[in-house]
Amino acid sequence: MPPSKTRALVTGAGAGLGRVVALELAKRGCTVALVDIDERALQATSALLRELDATSLSIRVDLTAESAAKDVLEQVAKSWGGVDILINNAAFGGIQPFFEMTVTFWQKTLAINVTALAMLTAAAGEIMKRQGSGRIVNITSPASRMAIPNYAAYSASKAAVDSITRASAIALAPFGVTVNSVAPGMMDTEMQRITEADLARIEGRNDIDAFLAERTRRVPLGRRAEIREVAATVLWLAIDAPSYVTAERLNVSGGLDRD
Repeated sequence: MPPSKTRALVTGAGAGLGRVVALELAKRGCTVALVDIDERALQATSALLRELDATSLSIRVDLTAESAAKDVLEQVAKSWGGVDILINNAAFGGIQPFFEMTVTFWQKTLAINVTALAMLTAAAGEIMKRQGSGRIVNITSPASRMAIPNYAAYSASKAAVDSITRASAIALAPFGVTVNSVAPGMMDTEMQRITEADLARIEGRNDIDAFLAERTRRVPLGRRAEIREVAATVLWLAIDAPSYVTAERLNVSGGLDRD
């Protein structure tokens, strides 16, 4: 599929990794559908794409709504005739002390990180199945393989993403569609900053700089991930990887995730 005709959809495109991935896809000649719940952030990303003279579509939506996944894919298909790439990046990364966990918090985490991702994968997969091609990249996390009591809901949700990636890869393989995932390390995104600030507070750490430095030292490469490094890996799977690569998880964590 020639990059100039590739139709991509990126969730959580309003900021952080999603925004960078959307911009890099545009630079490769893709048309990009931007999906986010934050209208202001969505428009900011859209403005950056216009500067690149890229064709884009902005969709402000709550992905946890009952028919959101189907509605989003129908809108993209109606506008462009189909979809070639889906980047499942939207996520909620809240922190909650283990002994204070609530049903509402878990439901929100799983609704965004698991259910919405699964529904989007199925909806995009249906279109890609008819096309006979397509690539889906899910954003998972090293947390899915780590024991982090105050991050239990998020960690569990990303373990579910790993499972969905494998299952959907097998379901879509007969139709020429690949499904893979990327596990980023610590990146300087808004979600990461909020998460670490909450972790520090819960653990009673008043010196946030010392806390962050301590966490960074856990990374074997000794530094945090650049967003563009992670985005480059996402693009490799979405565009450049051999079509024989599927059901795979690529760790971009500086060795934090050693498996």
